[in-house]
Amino acid sequence: MNLEAFVLGCGGMMPLPHRQLTSVLLRREGELFLFDGGEGTQISIRRLNLRWKKITAIFVSHMHADHVTGLPGILMLSSQVDREEPLYIFGPPKIAEYIENNRRALDMYINYEIVVREITEPGPVWIGDGFLIRAFPLRHTKTCYGYALEEEPRPGAFHPEQAAALGVPRGPLWSDLQAGESVRLEDGRVVESSQVLGSPRSGRKFSYVTDSLAFPEISREVKGSDLLICEGMFETALASSAVEKKHMTAAQAAGIASDAGGVKTLGLIHYSPRYAERDLKILLDEAREIFPATVLTRDRMHFPIAYED
Repeated sequence: MNLEAFVLGCGGMMPLPHRQLTSVLLRREGELFLFDGGEGTQISIRRLNLRWKKITAIFVSHMHADHVTGLPGILMLSSQVDREEPLYIFGPPKIAEYIENNRRALDMYINYEIVVREITEPGPVWIGDGFLIRAFPLRHTKTCYGYALEEEPRPGAFHPEQAAALGVPRGPLWSDLQAGESVRLEDGRVVESSQVLGSPRSGRKFSYVTDSLAFPEISREVKGSDLLICEGMFETALASSAVEKKHMTAAQAAGIASDAGGVKTLGLIHYSPRYAERDLKILLDEAREIFPATVLTRDRMHFPIAYED
């Protein structure tokens, strides 16, 4: 089952010639989930040749322009194709007002259902087949949420030699056992899946954190992430500016990943426009001193998220 992340934009505050605004698209078995949508988000969607009509839901961190001004274009773009499924939009208070005001002011032609749900408390906001997406609070100048997609544990590895030794014929019964079900044989014996499966295996986890002060609870929320996308807006020398603007430094993002435990890759995002491309190495070097498995995200970067076992 495929799970992969596409960084549509990695910049903060304003788009730059080679740096769109922060946005990440997650694809899981053909379903697309969009996290934030600043100005120009649809440009990267088109350049990556992603099927925007497959966007199932959009998750907005907070109501600042650099995270939402691309949404009207995406809504109108989705009307250019046949779409039967609703588009769900989740976000903090005022996201519904923002969507409705744009639809009315721009007299949008929308030929599909848009369902907007404002988040009032942390917890699961989307429950899918074998996974969920939950929101957790961040600390910014406006109400802000981080998000995590978490898959359910998978059954353990199937041991065909044990199934054969128990007299289970190869075929559909093996599939049932692999799915964690018990089976009844022709002689009346019941074989439990635990008799032929190894220990349960973990699912995968993706976390998205941007526009927040660094505080310890974030580490608990992102624990065990195969991929953590987290803002690293400033270098340590500008830590006081980060506090004033309620952002975090790259080193603080790395500290969150390190303290969380189980994070495999940290992708920095939402860079201040003060940093030219050559300057971003400052952020990377500071983060890697704390969490070596750190990368600088770039526009249209692709992250496959594989099972650990």
